[in-house]
Amino acid sequence: MMPILRTLFCAALAVAGIAACARSGGPAPAGDRDARAKFVHAIDGFYGPESAKYDPEQDVWFISNMLGYGSDHDGAGYIVRVPAATFGPVQMFVVGGRNGATLDAPKGMAIHGDTLWVADIDVLRGFDRRTGAPLATVDFRPQHATLLNDVAVGHDGRLYVTDTGIGMTPIGVTHPGGDRVFVVGPDHAVGVVAAGQTLGRPNGIAATPRGQGVTVVSFDPFRSTVYTLDLRGETAQLKVMATGKGKYDGIEPLPDGRVLVACWNDSSVHVISPGHDRQIIRGLSQPADIGVDTRRGIVAIPQSVRDRVEFWKLPPEQGD
Repeated sequence: MMPILRTLFCAALAVAGIAACARSGGPAPAGDRDARAKFVHAIDGFYGPESAKYDPEQDVWFISNMLGYGSDHDGAGYIVRVPAATFGPVQMFVVGGRNGATLDAPKGMAIHGDTLWVADIDVLRGFDRRTGAPLATVDFRPQHATLLNDVAVGHDGRLYVTDTGIGMTPIGVTHPGGDRVFVVGPDHAVGVVAAGQTLGRPNGIAATPRGQGVTVVSFDPFRSTVYTLDLRGETAQLKVMATGKGKYDGIEPLPDGRVLVACWNDSSVHVISPGHDRQIIRGLSQPADIGVDTRRGIVAIPQSVRDRVEFWKLPPEQGD
């Protein structure tokens, strides 16, 4: 996002007090209409939407927006709230610089109790999921975090956070390094679960379905993997579940134990289980951190480069 557009956007929020800048509707995507999921709706007019998280209790979507380069500490990020039943009206929920909130380039989100946790470059920020009021900040700068990308609540109640080790800059995506998976305890103490090149630029993360650990997707540009980290021992054990063409981004578990994975390099969303991998949505533009409406079986797909979020109805459960 160019600085002048960012300035105009923030000024409009402050002066006009508008509730939202996104608009509903828009044409169906130009991708493959014969994929196994059905296009339902789109919302256009965002500024760098990166992550979608469904809150089943409130029946709303939270959508984080970077509004600028993903590594910029510019205070310009924001989060909207969208009713899941109607896809509107879109409401501003948290805006950087307003009501005591700080947001630079928010990405992955997780709900733990009444707190909406948001990964924001080198800090984890907590907001009241009903009011948007700031609640907590966990600082990862002492750990020299490069780019916190996603956050998940583990089966043990702790928070797990990926550091992809990349920079999202005006010259494109760089990789200064720092590939890690962190854990945050109840006292907000930060530890390292796993680190190193074997993680392949860890991006999306979710609690492992029917397991004791987390499932992670790698953003490696040439050969991405979906892998689990078994956390039952003193050292996390990595087991590869699937490999792909590169740049996996978001991951969401399904009730039957499979996972949905968004992939940049083939512009699609996959459904993956051990030994099985198929595309169910195609023709997307760099699909980011997806979310699933567990009540209706709808997946939300942020596409930052298009300033757009698409909603697709998942196909009925069937064998691969």
